[in-house]
Amino acid sequence: MNFNLTQMPERLARPRQKGITMVMDKGLSIEESKHFMSVSYPHVDIVKLGFGTSFVTPNLREKLEVYRSYDIPVYFGGTLFEAFLIRNQFEDYIAVCKDFGISYMEVSDGSITIPHSEKCGYIEKLTKHGTVLSEVGSKDAAHIIPPYKWIELMRAELEAGSTYVIAEAREAGNVGIYRGSGEVREGLVQEILTQIPEERILWEAPQKAQQLYFIELIGCNVNLGNIAPTEVISLEAMRVGLRGDTFNLFLDKEMA
Repeated sequence: MNFNLTQMPERLARPRQKGITMVMDKGLSIEESKHFMSVSYPHVDIVKLGFGTSFVTPNLREKLEVYRSYDIPVYFGGTLFEAFLIRNQFEDYIAVCKDFGISYMEVSDGSITIPHSEKCGYIEKLTKHGTVLSEVGSKDAAHIIPPYKWIELMRAELEAGSTYVIAEAREAGNVGIYRGSGEVREGLVQEILTQIPEERILWEAPQKAQQLYFIELIGCNVNLGNIAPTEVISLEAMRVGLRGDTFNLFLDKEMA
């Protein structure tokens, strides 16, 4: 940090397994990636090339090298995994990840339907090739999963080898753990937390109000994902109580 302040929360430093910030890159240019990293790299833990953008991104290897130079893991969005899977190209997906030096992989079923036991089988297979994150929740707003089912699915995927289970929200933050308005389904979240360790859950939270909710609920070292590149610094300030929304969160009560 640039100067000293007392009464700051204990924010874990990189490399960290808890309190991670996953950024969604939906198409930054190579120069934009460099500028983004020059400002935000201390606060970024993982970069996701959203949905299937890696297929159409020019100069992909050069762009990956930008993130690699800052020791930031990159993975392809779960939609790309599903695109390979539905075309019976699972082995090709593994080969592509190896070819591009991708050691983080997302297993999801938000756009296609596969038996959950089969999904867990893919998780198990991919753990032999790298770190697996698996996403729970549908991209279809009309498909409401009850809390007990979220817990059942998350537990099974962690047991299959996922390092983190991602709570689906899409890039807009309006499905899965959120209502169409973006409001948090609080009962669902809190029920999940009674059974699943919070350090193993990556909450997709693209909206400021959603980020605030999880910081207030879990603390500054909550795992948050689908963060826009332009929002990383402001999120980090909010995590440590240096934004109006969390200004009093970590101060001594007498001073607050």
